[in-house]
Amino acid sequence: MSAAVSNVSAALGIDTSNYTTSAAVVRTDGSCRSEKRLLPVPEGTTGLRQSDAVFAHVKQFSEVFSRLDISKEDVRAIGVSTRPRNVDGSYMPCFIYGISVAETLSSALAVPLYVFSHQQGHIGAAILSCGEESLLERPFMCFHASGGTTEFLRVDGIERISVAACTGDISVGQLIDRVGVMLGMPFPSGPYLEDLAEKGDLPEKPAIRVKDGHCSLSGFENKAKNMLEKGVLPENIARYTIETVSLTVKRLCEEYNPEKLPILFVGGVMSNKRIRSVLSGDGRFFAEPRFSSDNAAGIAYLAMKKHFR
Repeated sequence: MSAAVSNVSAALGIDTSNYTTSAAVVRTDGSCRSEKRLLPVPEGTTGLRQSDAVFAHVKQFSEVFSRLDISKEDVRAIGVSTRPRNVDGSYMPCFIYGISVAETLSSALAVPLYVFSHQQGHIGAAILSCGEESLLERPFMCFHASGGTTEFLRVDGIERISVAACTGDISVGQLIDRVGVMLGMPFPSGPYLEDLAEKGDLPEKPAIRVKDGHCSLSGFENKAKNMLEKGVLPENIARYTIETVSLTVKRLCEEYNPEKLPILFVGGVMSNKRIRSVLSGDGRFFAEPRFSSDNAAGIAYLAMKKHFR
């Protein structure tokens, strides 16, 4: 930490997800500094074992943290993500390292520690980014679409989140990553598949499956594999995959928001320009792309709001 002193208090956020090592500072003047680094994933694979993810965080956290350039005198609170979702049984070992660092810093700096779920962090980052702080004071819907999650949520305050609809098998992020790796792209594949899809045409309209609050996506992975085997151009398969995700999310939002509440879109998948264009409209809010994917900005923001409320 820098020894420089400022007259602006700050909250520090830490998030060690299964994709990214991240730390962020949100200050009481509204400024935010977020630093992150993707976990290294071997070529041709679609993720890391939890033990490897934890070790990767250990190796790269100090580099990420050092780029924040924050004074210890400025820090008034620390926030950390402790699990994927704020429900019983939600657990991933990759968060253990972040918890350990946060507890150590909290003790050393004698400042309070606030804990949140990774999902709450995504919501916080989106609210911080889009500037709609009023959402924290009223009910709204939130679509969380990422590598591990596809959930349409009702949010009655950051501590009261319930699932209105979700995937019945793989997540939209898993579909994108699996098709991307199938086409020879690095993992995570979102930005690469997005660029390729821009060059493609839609080979056929996806048949979206939604029933009893669940969407089904694994069949589209098989469909993409069949297309590849039949010689369909990779850019057209990419376009088909992105269109599948866009229309699936749109359908869930239309069918499971009877009160027509505002919708906040969060998670790395929501940084995709095509998906955002399909979902945009009145009462629809998105994080800036850099705050859509895994980052600690939302954790820092929620810690600041909780501490200075």
